[in-house]
Amino acid sequence: MSAREQDTVDSGRRAALKLTGGGLAVAFLWSAGIGPAVASMSARRQASDASAAAADGNPPFAPNAFVRIDADGTVRLVMPSVEMGQAIYTGITMMLAEELGVGLDQVAIEHAPPSDELYGVVLLGGIQATGGSTSTRDQWQVLREAGAVAREMLVRAASVRWKAEAGDCTVARGVITHRPSGRTLPFGAVAEAAGKLPAPEKVTLKARADYTLIGKPLRRVDSPDKVNGKTQFGIDVRVPGMKIAAVRTSPELGGRLGDVDEHAARAIPGVVDVIRLDNAVAVVGDHYWAASQGLAALDITWLHGVNEHLDNASLVRDLRAKSASGPAIVARKATRDAPAEGTRLEAEFVSPMMAHAPMEPLNATVHVTPGKCEIWTGSQVPTRCVAEAARICGIGADGVTFHNQYLGGGFGRRLETDQVEQAVAFAKQVAYPLKVVWSREEDIRNDRVRPLYFDRISATLGADGKPTAWHHRITSGTVLGRWAPGAMGKDGMDSDAVECAADLPYDLDNAQVEWVRHDMPPGLVTGWWRGVGPTHNLFIVESFIDELARAAGKDPVAYRQSLMKPGSRPRGVLDVVAKQIQWGASLPPRVGRGIAVASPFGSHVCLAVEVEVTPQGVVHLRRAVAAIDNGITINPSSVKAQIEGGVLFGLSAAMFSGITIEHGAIQQSNFHDYRILRINEAPAVEVHLVDSDEAPGGIGEVGTAIAAPALANAIFAATGVRLRELPVTRTSLVASKDAEDKVVSTGARMEGLA
Repeated sequence: MSAREQDTVDSGRRAALKLTGGGLAVAFLWSAGIGPAVASMSARRQASDASAAAADGNPPFAPNAFVRIDADGTVRLVMPSVEMGQAIYTGITMMLAEELGVGLDQVAIEHAPPSDELYGVVLLGGIQATGGSTSTRDQWQVLREAGAVAREMLVRAASVRWKAEAGDCTVARGVITHRPSGRTLPFGAVAEAAGKLPAPEKVTLKARADYTLIGKPLRRVDSPDKVNGKTQFGIDVRVPGMKIAAVRTSPELGGRLGDVDEHAARAIPGVVDVIRLDNAVAVVGDHYWAASQGLAALDITWLHGVNEHLDNASLVRDLRAKSASGPAIVARKATRDAPAEGTRLEAEFVSPMMAHAPMEPLNATVHVTPGKCEIWTGSQVPTRCVAEAARICGIGADGVTFHNQYLGGGFGRRLETDQVEQAVAFAKQVAYPLKVVWSREEDIRNDRVRPLYFDRISATLGADGKPTAWHHRITSGTVLGRWAPGAMGKDGMDSDAVECAADLPYDLDNAQVEWVRHDMPPGLVTGWWRGVGPTHNLFIVESFIDELARAAGKDPVAYRQSLMKPGSRPRGVLDVVAKQIQWGASLPPRVGRGIAVASPFGSHVCLAVEVEVTPQGVVHLRRAVAAIDNGITINPSSVKAQIEGGVLFGLSAAMFSGITIEHGAIQQSNFHDYRILRINEAPAVEVHLVDSDEAPGGIGEVGTAIAAPALANAIFAATGVRLRELPVTRTSLVASKDAEDKVVSTGARMEGLA
């Protein structure tokens, strides 16, 4: 059924999502069967609704897990996802408000309580989590249905009071109008009566042509409070009687705490206590300054663990060796052997570990009392935080109260619970509420970093320059194997490791893609990083496609077009970008353009980047042009902002970011040595939206995933230097006679093709 047609939803349907792609290893979690049988969020009443509504003050109208309408007419949305800057609170509110018949300004938003049953994400295996660009994809159906169910129940209550036909009633801005008589009733006047009615068996969702909110560039619902300072992030929490702790964890990954001389720390005014764990120490103060000064005054002896001699060189060496000899799991099988004739190209790539470095460092406020634990923090996985707190305290999950907050950035870091676990373990040792704050240095040096990857890729080109064989071997550890081991394939496959490598936008009929698992040493814990598998794989795939185009003597855009089906969605975004950036136009020396195209997270994206590389190897980002086909666009302003921000995030990482290890410790500690783009270095990012009737795809990670290959291809076009590792190093780009010759020959060849 086209999205332009009316969508009738019956009560037996659980908003099944017919979406492909994943990110965060999501698309296959359903089939993998994590835990019990997984059902998506429901717009209908569920077993847990009554207790959730009771905890929410027993509003007179609570038809499902999401909608609350009070007697005064206040409409409240219990938000299933968390807001960490991606504007999902606005997008989801628009979906609900569109069908409910209210304006965005009429909806108050509440953070959802922990409940996998009510707020579990089907694309994440039924876990209540925000990640993998899944929120819109997962909730597109159910939140509209939730609004429609509520609207019909309210209309029915009004029609019963009027003794009129429900079909003669309309709804606008929370007011029900009986067209023949002109009578009106606000939602609050019929909320209690509506709450006693059964939910309709079927509801009809609006046709796309009738949308009044969806598709409009509306302002974010959370902006005003962020501007005036009312928004409360985890780090803003204040609890009566609270003390604040500054913490230091073993700098060596897997190391342990030895002796601590705390005399100097306790002499500092405002210091309250010094508390310990087996691998960390915290100084508690009346305020953060006292705690941090006390922490600096500690004389700490750390004990070595198994990683005392671990460094980056040994990690890469081990990955390379495992790639050559380790058993491979096949994600996509070649249809035939590579032909003996033709031109063969091969390459090796290394992709670095990455830190998340959200602007709000990790923090959690915890109060442990007998049989109880209360937590205030911002988390992407609230139910996991509850489970870990219950485990540490030795109590049932019903003894844990969790207050989620706005997140000052996540990027996957707050899919982990380690900061909450540590805070609970410290808070168990004191009688007062304790806010544990990680400094920026603590945050980066104890991050659960993106995995290190080693890739071997090869292809054979036929007489027409097109690949007659393609072979890609990815070697890495697995985040999924730790985070959700039940979601691993029966053959041991981590589908995130091969996403956007096994499912290419190109018509290659003889491609083999495989994964070799090589876990990191104990203590070096890896985690999801914005863009997950596609961010790594697209750098390899799109760099190599560009390399094949050059070897075939073809223009990179024309070569990609020749490998795509005419009229396909990836071809559509490629054509838009090539036109908008005026691909093929002549450029000055050491200025180049690079392009990349892909279909991550259920969306289709193309990015072109224009750079200038000085003879000294400094890369100046001049311009970036993107096109995105993400199906039906909920809020064009949010989509553009997410692509702009994601592209800059990805370019920043490719230009400067990488985590390295020496003597078992992460070397980077703050933005001076884990750099990000500065405002004067950021290029203008131009975003073009491609209209589509398809269901919405993901957005939050798309721009990040496509950035690195477009940059690398632009640098090659400008210098003739092909990057095999990231981040970019100046020394590899310093002008040389050989590089200048490559630029001249490449430019002449492309000029002839333009």
